[in-house]
Amino acid sequence: VQVVESGGGLVQSGGSLTLSCVASGNIDRLNGMGWYRQVPGKERALVAHIGSGGTTNYADSVKGRFTISRDNTKYTAHLQMNSLKPEDTAIYYCNVEFSIAIIERLVDLSEWGQGTQVTVSS
Repeated sequence: VQVVESGGGLVQSGGSLTLSCVASGNIDRLNGMGWYRQVPGKERALVAHIGSGGTTNYADSVKGRFTISRDNTKYTAHLQMNSLKPEDTAIYYCNVEFSIAIIERLVDLSEWGQGTQVTVSS
């Protein structure tokens, strides 16, 4: 399974960006999809997550500014980021949770994308 992110870039404080993530490959069941971010010297942290049924979860720091969505038919997830702040600067990674059938049993796996840089200037 391959996960590819796009949409990062440089934006001024207060601006908006939309990140996209698409998964491809051998997926028998698509489960949760999440966006995480990482800055140098810190651990990767959850930004937003959306379950297979559409339930969403956000980091407190982005609530009310970011919106995660998904299209199950296209194996894609989007992160709409509004009112961006310099502290949102990070590499953003998409994580896709999925299941594959092995000998009539579903095995849960996950895969990360390569990351996309988001830089917010003050």
